[in-house]
Amino acid sequence: MEQLNCTMVESNTSSSSPEYQPDVVPAVLLSICFLLGVPGNITVLLLRPSFQHLSSLSQSLMLNLAFSDLLCLLMLPLWIYSFFYSWTFGLEACKLITALVYCSVYGRQLTVTMLAVQRYLLVVHLKKFLHLRGKRLLVLLWLVAALLSIPYLVLSRPITDQDWTRCKRHYPSDAQRVPELMIEILVLFISLSFVAFAYIQVRRKVNQAAFFNNPQTNRLVTSIIVTSFVLWVPYLTVNMLGIVAISLNNKSLLNFCTDAWKIVAAVTFVNSCLNPLLYAFASYKMRQTTTTNNAAPVTTDEELQE
Repeated sequence: MEQLNCTMVESNTSSSSPEYQPDVVPAVLLSICFLLGVPGNITVLLLRPSFQHLSSLSQSLMLNLAFSDLLCLLMLPLWIYSFFYSWTFGLEACKLITALVYCSVYGRQLTVTMLAVQRYLLVVHLKKFLHLRGKRLLVLLWLVAALLSIPYLVLSRPITDQDWTRCKRHYPSDAQRVPELMIEILVLFISLSFVAFAYIQVRRKVNQAAFFNNPQTNRLVTSIIVTSFVLWVPYLTVNMLGIVAISLNNKSLLNFCTDAWKIVAAVTFVNSCLNPLLYAFASYKMRQTTTTNNAAPVTTDEELQE
């Protein structure tokens, strides 16, 4: 994301600033995410671990989550390279890569939101999700993600400062940055609110229902939901502080956001490499439970809908 390469509070006339130093911590964190996440998500797409007890819609959402994670992670090597050697890939690559990263990030977050709402309707109300087929829902989801990523396609460009070129969004003034930050905050806030509400309601239902005998499947979904929520809250918080800092022209708070943005934006990519580990762990627990219970049948999502 843009904050990985630059800060949105950076001045365009900083020739007197010290020489640019590579951001080693975000680069190392993104490198780990890439090395773990790419093979992990490819394995998920090919083997579909622990998906056998999910409904067709849940499986579609899980696979779409793995695909969006993989697409996002495949963009990271260019960003990692630019941390150390500046942006050397030109205008078109800057626009395209930035838009793809944001599109995949929005696609991932929307998928988690849909998964949380679908789990809420299924477990709490024993209803199917809006009677929409999986393919139609995914098309709608990616259409919304593509629309949300258009501003990044239009505004991103290579900008040279201190003999160092970075791919970032260009704004004539700070005032034009605030509305875009507010839109991003609004999307994330709505998404995380749905996720939090669904998670709390599902947990209450499962704890109250003694007959509920599919804990492994529910644990997998809720783990994905909680992980996404926890990893995105710091980014959302720093974005809010950024708006306050720009509005009040608070230099000390601006400096804090400058450093924090790079870290919290990199942390959000941990989500993409952590999900495959959750799938593998859930699959192992399911096999353990089946063996312990002498291959007793486990309730599927389809059975819950009946």
